Parts: sequence; C-alpha cells; structure tokens
Amino acid sequence: MDPMKARTLIILISFLTLASPIGAASGEWEALFNGKDLTGWKPLNGQARYEVINGEIVGTSVFGTPNSFLVTDKVYGDFVLELELLVEGEMNSGIQFRSESRQDYLEGRVHGYQCEVDPSERAWSGGIYDEARRGWLYPLEMNPGAKGAFARGGWNRYTIECIGTSIRTWINGVPTAWIYDTMTPSGFIALQVHAIKTREEEGQRIRWRNIRIKTVDLQPAPFEDIPIVNLIPGFLSPAEQQQGFRFLFDGSDTGAWISAGGDRFPEAGWEVRDGNLTVLSTKESEKRGGDIVTREKFKAFELRFEFNLSEGANSGIKYGTGNNGPSIGLEYQILDDARHPDAKMGVVGNRTLASLYDLIPAEKENRFIHPPGEWNRGAIVLYPDNRVEHWLNGRKVVEYVRGSSVYLALVARSKYAEFEGFGMAPETPILLQDHQDRVMFRSIRIRELK
Repeated sequence: MDPMKARTLIILISFLTLASPIGAASGEWEALFNGKDLTGWKPLNGQARYEVINGEIVGTSVFGTPNSFLVTDKVYGDFVLELELLVEGEMNSGIQFRSESRQDYLEGRVHGYQCEVDPSERAWSGGIYDEARRGWLYPLEMNPGAKGAFARGGWNRYTIECIGTSIRTWINGVPTAWIYDTMTPSGFIALQVHAIKTREEEGQRIRWRNIRIKTVDLQPAPFEDIPIVNLIPGFLSPAEQQQGFRFLFDGSDTGAWISAGGDRFPEAGWEVRDGNLTVLSTKESEKRGGDIVTREKFKAFELRFEFNLSEGANSGIKYGTGNNGPSIGLEYQILDDARHPDAKMGVVGNRTLASLYDLIPAEKENRFIHPPGEWNRGAIVLYPDNRVEHWLNGRKVVEYVRGSSVYLALVARSKYAEFEGFGMAPETPILLQDHQDRVMFRSIRIRELK
C-alpha cells in the first residue's frame, strides 16, 4: 500500500477510536469461560497447572517450567475484554492479547502484547509488555497515578480495549496504559502463570473469573488524559493532538529546522530518507552539515523523539541554548556506551546515553536500552518551574531543577563552568547535534507546557 494512503487509513481509524462514548456500549458480551471446564482453552509452553475450582480458573505455579499460558482456541482482532482476577501473594502474571505461537518464531513460544499483573512494590499492573519480543512498551512509571489502581489481595477488574491501532487498558475503572501500534493486528488471548525461580515459590496461585469479550458494534472509550506511547512512525494520533502535541519532523518535512547560526536547512550532511532525519557520517558525506536547530524557540515543553545509533556513534539533543551561542547548552546525550570512549569520560557516567551531558548520569538498566541498529524512544520535559526530566524507553532516567543550588554546583565543576548563565536561557530552540557520526531521528513531537 502507498505510504500516504496507509497513513491516511491509520488516521481515519484513530479518529473513529475517539469518536464515541465509553467502550463497547452497544455490543453483546460473549463469555470466554463457562464456569465449569476449560472448553475453548488450551495450555501452551510451560507446565503450570490450570483447573476449574468453584467457578474460577485457577493457575498454580510449578517449579522448573517456563512461563505457562492458557490460550483461547479463537483469535481476536478488535475487541473489548473484561475479566476479574485475584493474586494470592505476590505472584507475577499477565493477560496476553493479540498474541501468537508459531513454530517459525522461537519454536512456538507465546509472544505478543501482555497486560501486566504485578502485585509487587513496583506496582506496574496494567502496563503493557511485549512478551518474548520487544519487552516493555508502557511501564507504569509513565503513569504513576495509576499505580494504586490494583488492589493487592483482592479481586481486580481488568479491561483491555483494542480497536484498530489503539490499545488501552484499565484496572478497576482507572486508565493505566494507552499505546498505538501496528505490529500484531490480531491473535489469541491467554492467561499467564509466570515461571518461578525457587521451589519455595511453587504452589502460588492466581484466580480468574467473569471472563467476557465484545467484538461487534464496538464503541471506543472517551479520551482520558494519560501519557500515550505512539509506536507508529510519522503518525500523530488524535489523542496526542488533543494533548497539544505537534510534529517538528513527521518523516518528510524539514521546514521546522535550520542550520545552527544559519537561516536554512543544510544542503549537505543531513538527509531525509524512509521517514528518517539522518545526520551522515564523515564517510558518507564529504561536507559536514553541522548542528541544526528549530526555527521556533520554546519556554516550557515536552519533547518526544526516536533515535537509532550506528555502532560507536555520538550525538545529542540540546536545549537551554542562547546565552552562550547557538550550540552551547544542556544536552540529552545520545551515545553508543559500549563502543564510544566518551562513555568512560566525565564523572560517574555523566556522559553516557540519556545523561545530562557532563552534569548528571542517567540511572538506567541495560534491559531498557536498545542497541545500535534499533530504535529507542527518548523524551525531554522542561516544566514551567524549571524542573527537568530525561526519559528513555518509558523510564525516567534524569531529574533535576534548572537553576537550583545543586544545578549551579554541578555546572561549576563541569566543562561549562566558564559560561555565564549556562543552560538558563528563558527561551530555547531544540538542537540536533552533528557529531560526524551516522544517527537517525524520527517522529519528533513537541507540546508547549503552561
């Protein structure tokens, strides 16, 4: 399909997603569990026990077996799913949806979207995980106000709405996650019993009841203002538009950008191809393009972007510039930590990926970092009160207050100590750095904060 037609189709589907009041109001519910036996379900992968007790499906953990799944015989595309579950203790679990098991993928391992069941202190219940595939898509750190929705030790009502590219989850009526994605348009539903690490954990149980689904005459739930993860390149969902986001780069138009210190987009050193804005390496372009900046300046903002590093690459996104020239300012470091020497310079890792360059190291886990050649999601949030956050793949990795005594002390001990008012410009363009390494950017979005 032509890319423009495909994008138009996605937009139409997404507008329909927001067009109607609360989900599935006019459709008929279909029971997925008859309350008597496991008709319509089958076990896959691990050997955890699934049985029907007192009108409930009860899953029991077994030591020495991988993640286990009780899978529907049918597959579902667009639907609203509701069920109730109760976790005995702190057993981790999940609800698979639009999921698959194929012999050509990890020898039949269940993979796909999962709505998290997490009774631990982390409290990520209702977040969206991509089982055996991309990992966390929506950790609940993005929506901390929903962490209290899950009732530990009690029954919880889960709702999962999949309509077109929009995927949303609720626990006990509280919105927990919202993503847009196109990877798997349909698949089975499954109840997970997670693998356990010790024999002492054997016998832990999770119970499910009142499992029902709607698949026709679906009415999407109304807009609710929670963070959204959009995994569709070059697409700005109506929900994000309602939140105030707009594109700085949509996959083709560079009109928002000019050379730092110039008045037009560079003629060389940067290219737009396949929906990506790419700074070229010195091997690819004889002429360097230099840093580029937005034509507009911003006071308080939330910037979202995706980036893809080549091996050993170095780049960055700067803000707070203007007091000391167009390229001197605060920097969200973009770096191949494993291969670029800058990762070992500075102090305590303050020049590594997603750090506030040369000032504050990013607190991150390797499992939330995608390697060179894969896309990472970043965000910079500069609040009106000068609080600043750096985010990487759905997790906050840096937090500080611009202009605070701690901030000023860090600057005084950094390479920027000589620059008066460093990083404190009241209005700032956004800068993409040309460090002579190949780095791709896409889906660059911004909203101004009041």
